[in-house]
Amino acid sequence: MTDRLPAPVRRITDTFKSFTPGQKAVTIFAVLAILVGGYFFATWAAKPSYAILFNNLSTKDASAIVESLDKAGTSYELANEGQTIMVPRDQVNALRLQLSGEGLPNDEGTGYSLLDQQGITTSDFMQHANYQRAMEGELAKTIKSIDGVEAATVHLVMPQKDVFADSDAKPTASVLVASKSTSPLSTDQVQAIVHLVASSVEGLDPTQVTVAGADGKILSTGGGASVATGGDSGSESQTVEFQNRMNSSLQSMLDRLVGPGHAVVTTTADLDFDQTETRSKTYSSDPSLPSLSETSSSETYSGSGTGNGGVLGPDNIQVPNGAGSNGQYANKNEARNNALNEVQEVRRKAPGSIRRLNVAVLLDSTTAASVDPTQVQQLVSSAAGIDATRGDTIAVSAMPFDNSAAQAARDELAASAALDKQNKQITLIKTAALAFVVLMLIFLAWRASRRAKRRQQLTAEEKAHLEEMQAALDAQRQAELEATHAMHAAGMLESGSGFIPEEINEAREERHREIESMVKEKPDEMATLLRGWMAADATHR
Repeated sequence: MTDRLPAPVRRITDTFKSFTPGQKAVTIFAVLAILVGGYFFATWAAKPSYAILFNNLSTKDASAIVESLDKAGTSYELANEGQTIMVPRDQVNALRLQLSGEGLPNDEGTGYSLLDQQGITTSDFMQHANYQRAMEGELAKTIKSIDGVEAATVHLVMPQKDVFADSDAKPTASVLVASKSTSPLSTDQVQAIVHLVASSVEGLDPTQVTVAGADGKILSTGGGASVATGGDSGSESQTVEFQNRMNSSLQSMLDRLVGPGHAVVTTTADLDFDQTETRSKTYSSDPSLPSLSETSSSETYSGSGTGNGGVLGPDNIQVPNGAGSNGQYANKNEARNNALNEVQEVRRKAPGSIRRLNVAVLLDSTTAASVDPTQVQQLVSSAAGIDATRGDTIAVSAMPFDNSAAQAARDELAASAALDKQNKQITLIKTAALAFVVLMLIFLAWRASRRAKRRQQLTAEEKAHLEEMQAALDAQRQAELEATHAMHAAGMLESGSGFIPEEINEAREERHREIESMVKEKPDEMATLLRGWMAADATHR
Protein backbone atom coordinates (compact mmCIF):
# COMPACT_ATOMS: atom_id res chain seq x y z
CA MET A 1 0.00 0.00 0.00
CA THR A 2 2.75 2.44 0.90
CA ASP A 3 4.54 1.80 -2.40
CA ARG A 4 1.62 3.41 -4.26
CA LEU A 5 1.98 6.71 -2.34
CA PRO A 6 3.92 9.63 -3.85
CA ALA A 7 7.56 9.91 -2.95
CA PRO A 8 7.19 13.01 -0.62
CA VAL A 9 4.33 11.37 1.27
CA ARG A 10 6.25 8.11 1.51
CA ARG A 11 9.30 9.99 2.80
CA ILE A 12 7.22 11.76 5.46
CA THR A 13 5.63 8.45 6.46
CA ASP A 14 8.98 6.73 6.76
CA THR A 15 10.35 9.65 8.80
CA PHE A 16 7.37 9.54 11.15
CA LYS A 17 7.76 5.78 11.57
CA SER A 18 11.40 6.28 12.58
CA PHE A 19 10.37 8.60 15.48
CA THR A 20 10.31 7.41 19.06
CA PRO A 21 6.90 7.26 20.82
CA GLY A 22 7.63 10.56 22.59
CA GLN A 23 8.57 12.27 19.34
CA LYS A 24 5.45 10.91 17.68
CA ALA A 25 3.27 12.30 20.50
CA VAL A 26 4.94 15.73 20.29
CA THR A 27 4.55 15.77 16.51
CA ILE A 28 0.86 14.84 16.66
CA PHE A 29 0.23 17.52 19.33
CA ALA A 30 2.04 20.17 17.28
CA VAL A 31 0.05 19.30 14.15
CA LEU A 32 -3.23 19.45 16.09
CA ALA A 33 -2.24 22.82 17.62
CA ILE A 34 -1.41 24.20 14.19
CA LEU A 35 -4.72 22.98 12.78
CA VAL A 36 -6.76 24.44 15.67
CA GLY A 37 -4.88 27.74 15.53
CA GLY A 38 -5.31 27.89 11.76
CA TYR A 39 -9.04 27.27 12.14
CA PHE A 40 -9.49 30.08 14.66
CA PHE A 41 -7.31 32.42 12.61
CA ALA A 42 -9.29 31.67 9.47
CA THR A 43 -12.54 32.24 11.37
CA TRP A 44 -11.27 35.56 12.71
CA ALA A 45 -9.97 36.65 9.32
CA ALA A 46 -13.23 35.69 7.62
CA LYS A 47 -15.32 37.66 10.13
CA PRO A 48 -16.27 41.03 8.57
CA SER A 49 -15.42 44.36 10.16
CA TYR A 50 -18.59 46.05 11.45
CA ALA A 51 -19.39 49.77 11.36
CA ILE A 52 -22.32 51.83 12.66
CA LEU A 53 -25.27 51.94 10.28
CA PHE A 54 -27.59 54.04 12.48
CA ASN A 55 -27.21 55.27 16.04
CA ASN A 56 -29.63 56.46 18.75
CA LEU A 57 -32.62 54.81 17.09
CA SER A 58 -36.02 54.57 18.62
CA THR A 59 -37.51 51.17 19.32
CA LYS A 60 -39.87 51.46 16.37
CA ASP A 61 -37.15 52.41 13.87
CA ALA A 62 -34.75 49.76 15.18
CA SER A 63 -37.41 47.06 14.82
CA ALA A 64 -38.24 48.11 11.26
CA ILE A 65 -34.57 48.25 10.21
CA VAL A 66 -33.80 44.83 11.74
CA GLU A 67 -36.80 43.34 9.95
CA SER A 68 -35.61 44.78 6.64
CA LEU A 69 -32.07 43.46 7.19
CA ASP A 70 -33.42 40.00 8.04
CA LYS A 71 -35.45 39.92 4.85
CA ALA A 72 -32.38 40.92 2.81
CA GLY A 73 -30.23 38.32 4.58
CA THR A 74 -27.70 40.91 5.73
CA SER A 75 -25.65 40.15 8.84
CA TYR A 76 -25.82 42.76 11.59
CA GLU A 77 -25.05 43.34 15.26
CA LEU A 78 -26.98 45.29 17.90
CA ALA A 79 -25.26 47.54 20.42
CA ASN A 80 -26.15 50.21 22.98
CA GLU A 81 -29.21 48.27 24.18
CA GLY A 82 -30.60 47.98 20.66
CA GLN A 83 -30.27 51.68 19.82
CA THR A 84 -27.25 51.13 17.55
CA ILE A 85 -27.21 48.80 14.53
CA MET A 86 -23.86 47.73 13.06
CA VAL A 87 -23.35 46.11 9.66
CA PRO A 88 -20.29 45.08 7.61
CA ARG A 89 -18.22 48.14 6.83
CA ASP A 90 -18.28 47.67 3.07
CA GLN A 91 -22.12 47.63 3.03
CA VAL A 92 -22.82 50.74 5.12
CA ASN A 93 -23.37 53.21 2.28
CA ALA A 94 -25.43 50.82 0.14
CA LEU A 95 -27.66 49.86 3.07
CA ARG A 96 -28.22 53.49 4.05
CA LEU A 97 -29.39 54.28 0.53
CA GLN A 98 -31.58 51.18 0.45
CA LEU A 99 -33.20 51.89 3.82
CA SER A 100 -33.63 55.55 2.94
CA GLY A 101 -35.63 54.46 -0.11
CA GLU A 102 -37.82 52.44 2.25
CA GLY A 103 -38.37 55.49 4.45
CA LEU A 104 -36.17 54.28 7.31
CA PRO A 105 -35.41 55.50 9.83
CA ASN A 106 -38.61 57.49 10.17
CA ASP A 107 -40.07 57.78 13.63
CA GLU A 108 -43.44 59.36 12.97
CA GLY A 109 -43.88 60.19 16.63
CA THR A 110 -41.35 63.05 16.68
CA GLY A 111 -40.13 65.92 14.55
CA TYR A 112 -41.87 67.84 11.84
CA SER A 113 -43.63 64.66 10.73
CA LEU A 114 -46.17 65.43 13.45
CA LEU A 115 -47.38 68.42 11.43
CA ASP A 116 -48.29 66.13 8.52
CA GLN A 117 -50.94 64.44 10.66
CA GLN A 118 -52.99 67.58 11.21
CA GLY A 119 -56.42 67.75 9.67
CA ILE A 120 -58.92 70.46 8.89
CA THR A 121 -60.64 70.10 12.25
CA THR A 122 -57.45 70.54 14.29
CA SER A 123 -57.92 73.25 16.91
CA ASP A 124 -55.52 76.10 17.57
CA PHE A 125 -54.45 74.49 20.82
CA MET A 126 -53.57 71.21 19.08
CA GLN A 127 -51.71 73.08 16.35
CA HIS A 128 -49.66 74.90 18.95
CA ALA A 129 -49.02 71.69 20.92
CA ASN A 130 -48.01 69.77 17.78
CA TYR A 131 -45.70 72.57 16.70
CA GLN A 132 -44.06 72.58 20.13
CA ARG A 133 -43.65 68.80 20.06
CA ALA A 134 -42.20 69.00 16.54
CA MET A 135 -39.66 71.61 17.65
CA GLU A 136 -38.69 69.48 20.64
CA GLY A 137 -38.18 66.40 18.45
CA GLU A 138 -36.11 68.23 15.84
CA LEU A 139 -33.93 69.86 18.48
CA ALA A 140 -33.39 66.48 20.16
CA LYS A 141 -32.29 64.95 16.84
CA THR A 142 -29.92 67.86 16.21
CA ILE A 143 -28.37 67.63 19.67
CA LYS A 144 -27.85 63.87 19.25
CA SER A 145 -25.61 64.56 16.25
CA ILE A 146 -23.08 66.32 18.52
CA ASP A 147 -20.05 64.16 19.19
CA GLY A 148 -20.28 62.56 22.63
CA VAL A 149 -24.08 62.86 23.03
CA GLU A 150 -25.79 59.48 23.24
CA ALA A 151 -29.36 60.69 23.80
CA ALA A 152 -31.16 64.01 24.28
CA THR A 153 -34.59 65.21 25.35
CA VAL A 154 -35.78 68.80 24.92
CA HIS A 155 -38.69 70.44 26.75
CA LEU A 156 -39.93 73.84 25.57
CA VAL A 157 -42.29 76.28 27.25
CA MET A 158 -43.68 78.49 24.50
CA PRO A 159 -46.44 80.80 25.81
CA GLN A 160 -49.11 81.80 23.34
CA LYS A 161 -49.20 85.42 22.33
CA ASP A 162 -52.10 87.43 23.71
CA VAL A 163 -52.97 90.72 22.01
CA PHE A 164 -54.76 91.98 25.14
CA ALA A 165 -51.83 91.38 27.49
CA ASP A 166 -49.51 94.25 28.36
CA SER A 167 -46.39 92.04 28.59
CA ASP A 168 -45.77 88.69 26.96
CA ALA A 169 -44.17 85.80 28.88
CA LYS A 170 -40.77 84.75 27.58
CA PRO A 171 -40.19 81.17 26.34
CA THR A 172 -37.89 78.85 28.30
CA ALA A 173 -36.24 75.53 27.56
CA SER A 174 -34.68 72.62 29.40
CA VAL A 175 -32.41 69.97 27.85
CA LEU A 176 -31.55 66.55 29.26
CA VAL A 177 -28.49 64.97 27.62
CA ALA A 178 -26.83 61.59 28.14
CA SER A 179 -23.16 61.49 27.23
CA LYS A 180 -20.63 58.68 27.08
CA SER A 181 -19.35 57.66 30.49
CA THR A 182 -15.76 57.76 29.20
CA SER A 183 -15.99 61.27 27.72
CA PRO A 184 -18.30 63.73 29.51
CA LEU A 185 -19.41 66.88 27.72
CA SER A 186 -17.03 69.83 27.87
CA THR A 187 -18.03 73.39 28.72
CA ASP A 188 -17.84 74.42 25.06
CA GLN A 189 -20.21 71.62 24.05
CA VAL A 190 -22.70 72.60 26.76
CA GLN A 191 -22.60 76.22 25.60
CA ALA A 192 -23.09 75.03 22.01
CA ILE A 193 -26.25 73.19 23.08
CA VAL A 194 -27.51 76.27 24.93
CA HIS A 195 -27.03 78.62 21.98
CA LEU A 196 -28.31 76.04 19.51
CA VAL A 197 -31.61 75.75 21.37
CA ALA A 198 -31.86 79.49 21.95
CA SER A 199 -31.28 80.27 18.27
CA SER A 200 -33.90 77.75 17.15
CA VAL A 201 -36.81 79.13 19.17
CA GLU A 202 -38.16 82.60 18.49
CA GLY A 203 -37.72 84.96 21.42
CA LEU A 204 -35.75 82.47 23.53
CA ASP A 205 -32.82 84.00 25.38
CA PRO A 206 -29.75 81.81 26.10
CA THR A 207 -30.07 82.71 29.77
CA GLN A 208 -33.42 80.88 29.83
CA VAL A 209 -31.97 77.50 28.75
CA THR A 210 -31.08 74.88 31.37
CA VAL A 211 -28.96 71.84 30.47
CA ALA A 212 -28.82 68.81 32.77
CA GLY A 213 -27.00 65.52 32.49
CA ALA A 214 -28.50 62.05 32.70
CA ASP A 215 -26.71 61.58 36.04
CA GLY A 216 -28.73 64.44 37.54
CA LYS A 217 -25.96 67.05 37.50
CA ILE A 218 -26.63 70.57 36.25
CA LEU A 219 -24.42 71.38 33.25
CA SER A 220 -25.76 74.88 32.59
CA THR A 221 -28.01 76.91 34.87
CA GLY A 222 -30.98 78.91 33.74
CA GLY A 223 -28.90 82.06 34.09
CA GLY A 224 -26.75 80.96 31.17
CA ALA A 225 -23.63 80.24 33.23
CA SER A 226 -21.78 76.99 32.64
CA VAL A 227 -21.23 74.64 35.49
CA ALA A 228 -17.99 72.72 35.77
CA THR A 229 -17.79 68.95 36.18
CA GLY A 230 -17.40 69.17 39.93
CA GLY A 231 -20.70 71.00 40.31
CA ASP A 232 -19.37 74.48 41.19
CA SER A 233 -20.48 77.64 39.46
CA GLY A 234 -18.67 79.18 36.51
CA SER A 235 -17.34 82.08 38.59
CA GLU A 236 -15.74 79.72 41.10
CA SER A 237 -14.07 77.63 38.41
CA GLN A 238 -12.75 80.77 36.69
CA THR A 239 -11.41 82.07 40.01
CA VAL A 240 -9.62 78.79 40.71
CA GLU A 241 -8.22 78.76 37.19
CA PHE A 242 -6.92 82.32 37.58
CA GLN A 243 -5.32 81.53 40.95
CA ASN A 244 -3.65 78.39 39.58
CA ARG A 245 -2.30 80.27 36.60
CA MET A 246 -0.95 83.04 38.87
CA ASN A 247 0.59 80.55 41.30
CA SER A 248 2.25 78.65 38.46
CA SER A 249 3.90 81.73 36.97
CA LEU A 250 5.10 83.06 40.35
CA GLN A 251 6.31 79.62 41.46
CA SER A 252 8.32 79.25 38.26
CA MET A 253 10.08 82.56 38.94
CA LEU A 254 10.81 81.67 42.59
CA ASP A 255 12.15 78.23 41.65
CA ARG A 256 14.72 79.86 39.40
CA LEU A 257 15.62 82.23 42.24
CA VAL A 258 15.97 79.91 45.25
CA GLY A 259 15.76 76.48 43.61
CA PRO A 260 12.89 74.00 43.30
CA GLY A 261 11.24 73.02 46.57
CA HIS A 262 12.58 75.99 48.56
CA ALA A 263 9.71 78.46 48.00
CA VAL A 264 5.93 78.32 48.19
CA VAL A 265 3.54 80.93 46.80
CA THR A 266 -0.20 81.17 47.39
CA THR A 267 -2.52 83.59 45.61
CA THR A 268 -6.03 84.49 46.73
CA ALA A 269 -8.03 86.51 44.21
CA ASP A 270 -11.37 88.25 44.55
CA LEU A 271 -12.75 88.63 41.03
CA ASP A 272 -15.65 90.83 40.06
CA PHE A 273 -18.14 88.96 37.89
CA ASP A 274 -20.77 91.73 37.84
CA GLN A 275 -21.74 92.87 34.36
CA THR A 276 -21.96 96.67 34.16
CA GLU A 277 -22.90 98.93 31.28
CA THR A 278 -22.14 102.65 30.98
CA ARG A 279 -23.81 104.95 28.45
CA SER A 280 -22.62 108.49 27.64
CA LYS A 281 -23.48 111.17 25.05
CA THR A 282 -21.12 113.88 23.84
CA TYR A 283 -22.06 116.89 21.70
CA SER A 284 -19.47 118.90 19.75
CA SER A 285 -19.54 121.54 17.01
CA ASP A 286 -17.02 122.68 14.45
CA PRO A 287 -16.72 126.49 14.30
CA SER A 288 -15.31 126.36 10.79
CA LEU A 289 -18.58 124.99 9.44
CA PRO A 290 -21.40 127.41 8.54
CA SER A 291 -24.44 127.47 10.76
CA LEU A 292 -27.58 125.65 9.74
CA SER A 293 -29.89 128.71 10.24
CA GLU A 294 -29.53 132.33 11.43
CA THR A 295 -32.14 134.93 12.50
CA SER A 296 -31.45 138.56 13.27
CA SER A 297 -33.74 141.48 14.38
CA SER A 298 -32.69 145.11 15.03
CA GLU A 299 -34.71 148.16 16.29
CA THR A 300 -33.27 151.67 16.64
CA TYR A 301 -34.91 154.99 17.74
CA SER A 302 -33.29 158.41 18.03
CA GLY A 303 -34.91 161.95 18.33
CA SER A 304 -34.88 165.40 20.07
CA GLY A 305 -37.44 167.84 21.49
CA THR A 306 -39.83 167.99 24.33
CA GLY A 307 -42.15 165.30 25.12
CA ASN A 308 -44.53 164.25 27.76
CA GLY A 309 -43.40 161.87 30.34
CA GLY A 310 -44.14 158.23 29.81
CA VAL A 311 -42.74 154.76 29.84
CA LEU A 312 -39.74 153.95 27.79
CA GLY A 313 -40.36 150.94 25.65
CA PRO A 314 -40.70 149.63 22.12
CA ASP A 315 -44.43 150.26 22.02
CA ASN A 316 -44.45 153.62 23.75
CA ILE A 317 -41.31 155.46 23.00
CA GLN A 318 -41.08 158.74 24.75
CA VAL A 319 -38.21 160.85 25.83
CA PRO A 320 -38.02 162.30 29.26
CA ASN A 321 -39.25 165.75 29.94
CA GLY A 322 -36.77 168.44 29.86
CA ALA A 323 -35.46 171.09 27.64
CA GLY A 324 -32.77 170.15 25.18
CA SER A 325 -32.98 166.42 25.84
CA ASN A 326 -32.24 163.90 23.01
CA GLY A 327 -33.81 160.39 22.86
CA GLN A 328 -31.98 157.18 21.59
CA TYR A 329 -33.06 153.54 21.57
CA ALA A 330 -31.48 150.40 20.04
CA ASN A 331 -32.61 146.70 20.22
CA LYS A 332 -30.82 143.88 18.36
CA ASN A 333 -31.60 140.07 18.53
CA GLU A 334 -29.56 137.34 16.77
CA ALA A 335 -30.15 133.54 16.78
CA ARG A 336 -27.75 131.07 15.12
CA ASN A 337 -28.26 127.26 14.89
CA ASN A 338 -24.96 125.44 14.39
CA ALA A 339 -24.50 121.78 13.30
CA LEU A 340 -23.76 119.56 16.29
CA ASN A 341 -21.96 116.15 16.34
CA GLU A 342 -23.54 113.65 18.68
CA VAL A 343 -21.42 110.75 19.98
CA GLN A 344 -23.15 108.03 21.98
CA GLU A 345 -20.79 105.63 23.74
CA VAL A 346 -21.82 102.38 25.43
CA ARG A 347 -19.22 100.65 27.58
CA ARG A 348 -19.85 97.13 28.87
CA LYS A 349 -17.50 95.98 31.56
CA ALA A 350 -16.56 92.32 31.03
CA PRO A 351 -16.86 90.13 34.15
CA GLY A 352 -13.74 88.72 35.71
CA SER A 353 -11.82 91.85 36.64
CA ILE A 354 -9.64 91.72 39.73
CA ARG A 355 -11.33 93.29 42.72
CA ARG A 356 -8.62 92.36 45.21
CA LEU A 357 -5.47 90.25 45.13
CA ASN A 358 -3.56 88.76 48.06
CA VAL A 359 -0.18 87.05 47.60
CA ALA A 360 1.80 85.16 50.24
CA VAL A 361 5.36 83.92 49.66
CA LEU A 362 7.18 81.58 52.01
CA LEU A 363 10.92 81.01 51.58
CA ASP A 364 13.04 78.24 53.08
CA SER A 365 15.39 80.01 55.48
CA THR A 366 17.93 77.15 55.39
CA THR A 367 18.64 77.58 51.69
CA ALA A 368 17.42 81.12 50.91
CA ALA A 369 19.43 82.96 53.57
CA SER A 370 21.35 84.91 50.93
CA VAL A 371 18.16 86.20 49.29
CA ASP A 372 16.86 89.62 50.27
CA PRO A 373 13.12 89.33 51.14
CA THR A 374 12.59 92.96 50.12
CA GLN A 375 13.79 92.30 46.60
CA VAL A 376 11.67 89.18 46.44
CA GLN A 377 8.64 91.22 47.52
CA GLN A 378 9.31 93.81 44.80
CA LEU A 379 9.72 91.14 42.14
CA VAL A 380 6.54 89.32 43.15
CA SER A 381 4.61 92.61 43.38
CA SER A 382 5.62 93.54 39.84
CA ALA A 383 4.92 90.07 38.47
CA ALA A 384 1.49 89.77 40.15
CA GLY A 385 0.45 93.37 39.47
CA ILE A 386 -0.14 94.33 43.11
CA ASP A 387 -2.15 97.57 43.36
CA ALA A 388 -2.25 99.08 46.84
CA THR A 389 -5.08 101.48 45.90
CA ARG A 390 -7.55 98.64 45.50
CA GLY A 391 -6.42 96.93 48.71
CA ASP A 392 -3.99 94.31 47.38
CA THR A 393 -1.56 92.82 49.90
CA ILE A 394 1.66 90.86 49.66
CA ALA A 395 3.64 89.11 52.39
CA VAL A 396 7.10 87.51 52.12
CA SER A 397 8.50 85.45 55.00
CA ALA A 398 11.47 83.15 55.49
CA MET A 399 11.08 80.09 57.72
CA PRO A 400 12.65 76.63 57.91
CA PHE A 401 10.75 74.05 55.88
CA ASP A 402 9.65 70.70 57.22
CA ASN A 403 11.05 68.34 54.59
CA SER A 404 10.14 65.11 56.36
CA ALA A 405 7.13 64.50 54.14
CA ALA A 406 9.13 65.31 51.02
CA GLN A 407 11.95 63.07 52.19
CA ALA A 408 9.46 60.30 52.90
CA ALA A 409 7.97 60.81 49.46
CA ARG A 410 11.43 60.66 47.91
CA ASP A 411 12.24 57.52 49.86
CA GLU A 412 8.96 55.98 48.81
CA LEU A 413 9.62 56.97 45.22
CA ALA A 414 13.11 55.48 45.41
CA ALA A 415 11.71 52.30 46.96
CA SER A 416 9.07 52.14 44.25
CA ALA A 417 11.73 52.64 41.57
CA ALA A 418 13.88 49.93 43.17
CA LEU A 419 10.88 47.61 43.34
CA ASP A 420 10.10 48.30 39.70
CA LYS A 421 13.71 47.63 38.82
CA GLN A 422 13.63 44.43 40.84
CA ASN A 423 10.41 43.35 39.15
CA LYS A 424 11.97 44.04 35.77
CA GLN A 425 15.02 42.03 36.75
CA ILE A 426 12.82 39.18 37.98
CA THR A 427 10.91 39.33 34.71
CA LEU A 428 14.16 39.23 32.77
CA ILE A 429 15.40 36.34 34.90
CA LYS A 430 12.14 34.46 34.33
CA THR A 431 12.37 35.12 30.61
CA ALA A 432 16.02 34.02 30.56
CA ALA A 433 15.17 30.91 32.59
CA LEU A 434 12.33 30.08 30.24
CA ALA A 435 14.61 30.60 27.25
CA PHE A 436 17.27 28.44 28.93
CA VAL A 437 14.72 25.68 29.56
CA VAL A 438 13.57 25.86 25.94
CA LEU A 439 17.17 25.74 24.73
CA MET A 440 17.90 22.82 27.05
CA LEU A 441 14.87 20.95 25.73
CA ILE A 442 16.00 21.64 22.20
CA PHE A 443 19.52 20.49 23.11
CA LEU A 444 18.22 17.33 24.78
CA ALA A 445 16.02 16.58 21.80
CA TRP A 446 18.97 17.13 19.47
CA ARG A 447 21.17 14.93 21.66
CA ALA A 448 18.53 12.21 21.80
CA SER A 449 18.18 12.41 18.03
CA ARG A 450 21.95 12.00 17.64
CA ARG A 451 21.94 9.07 20.00
CA ALA A 452 19.11 7.49 18.05
CA LYS A 453 21.05 7.99 14.85
CA ARG A 454 24.12 6.50 16.50
CA ARG A 455 22.06 3.54 17.59
CA GLN A 456 20.90 3.05 14.05
CA GLN A 457 24.52 2.94 12.85
CA LEU A 458 26.59 -0.21 13.43
CA THR A 459 29.87 0.08 15.27
CA ALA A 460 33.01 -1.69 14.13
CA GLU A 461 32.62 -4.37 16.76
CA GLU A 462 28.99 -4.95 15.76
CA LYS A 463 29.98 -5.19 12.11
CA ALA A 464 32.71 -7.70 13.03
CA HIS A 465 30.17 -9.65 15.07
CA LEU A 466 27.77 -9.69 12.13
CA GLU A 467 30.54 -10.88 9.87
CA GLU A 468 31.34 -13.64 12.36
CA MET A 469 27.64 -14.53 12.48
CA GLN A 470 27.57 -14.56 8.70
CA ALA A 471 30.65 -16.80 8.61
CA ALA A 472 29.09 -19.05 11.30
CA LEU A 473 25.87 -19.26 9.32
CA ASP A 474 27.79 -20.10 6.19
CA ALA A 475 29.77 -22.75 8.08
CA GLN A 476 26.52 -24.06 9.61
CA ARG A 477 24.88 -24.22 6.23
CA GLN A 478 27.91 -26.01 4.82
CA ALA A 479 27.92 -28.44 7.75
CA GLU A 480 24.21 -29.11 7.24
CA LEU A 481 24.87 -29.87 3.60
CA GLU A 482 27.71 -32.19 4.44
CA ALA A 483 25.61 -33.92 7.15
CA THR A 484 22.80 -34.35 4.68
CA HIS A 485 25.12 -35.87 2.12
CA ALA A 486 26.57 -38.18 4.78
CA MET A 487 23.10 -39.31 5.90
CA HIS A 488 22.16 -39.95 2.30
CA ALA A 489 25.24 -41.98 1.91
CA ALA A 490 24.60 -43.93 5.10
CA GLY A 491 20.93 -44.48 4.31
CA MET A 492 19.85 -42.67 7.50
CA LEU A 493 17.73 -40.02 5.77
CA GLU A 494 14.49 -41.25 4.32
CA SER A 495 12.77 -39.41 1.55
CA GLY A 496 10.60 -36.54 2.99
CA SER A 497 11.44 -37.22 6.64
CA GLY A 498 13.15 -33.75 7.27
CA PHE A 499 15.17 -35.04 10.23
CA ILE A 500 17.94 -32.61 11.46
CA PRO A 501 20.16 -33.13 14.48
CA GLU A 502 19.11 -31.31 17.71
CA GLU A 503 22.44 -29.45 18.17
CA ILE A 504 22.12 -27.90 14.76
CA ASN A 505 18.57 -26.66 15.56
CA GLU A 506 19.63 -25.00 18.83
CA ALA A 507 22.50 -23.18 17.17
CA ARG A 508 20.17 -22.01 14.39
CA GLU A 509 17.57 -20.65 16.83
CA GLU A 510 20.20 -18.75 18.80
CA ARG A 511 21.46 -17.13 15.60
CA HIS A 512 17.90 -16.23 14.64
CA ARG A 513 17.26 -14.56 18.01
CA GLU A 514 20.40 -12.46 17.71
CA ILE A 515 19.48 -11.43 14.20
CA GLU A 516 15.90 -10.48 15.24
CA SER A 517 17.17 -8.32 18.12
CA MET A 518 19.60 -6.52 15.83
CA VAL A 519 16.89 -6.04 13.23
CA LYS A 520 14.65 -4.37 15.83
CA GLU A 521 17.43 -2.07 17.01
CA LYS A 522 18.98 -1.22 13.63
CA PRO A 523 16.51 -1.97 10.87
CA ASP A 524 18.22 0.17 8.23
CA GLU A 525 21.68 -1.36 8.73
CA MET A 526 20.30 -4.88 8.85
CA ALA A 527 18.25 -4.28 5.73
CA THR A 528 21.41 -3.15 3.94
CA LEU A 529 23.30 -6.14 5.26
CA LEU A 530 20.59 -8.59 4.21
CA ARG A 531 20.46 -7.06 0.75
CA GLY A 532 24.22 -7.65 0.51
CA TRP A 533 23.77 -11.28 1.61
CA MET A 534 21.03 -11.84 -0.91
CA ALA A 535 23.12 -10.36 -3.67
CA ALA A 536 26.07 -12.57 -2.63
CA ASP A 537 23.84 -15.69 -2.62
CA ALA A 538 22.52 -14.85 -6.07
CA THR A 539 26.03 -14.41 -7.37
CA HIS A 540 27.18 -17.64 -5.74
CA ARG A 541 24.39 -19.55 -7.39
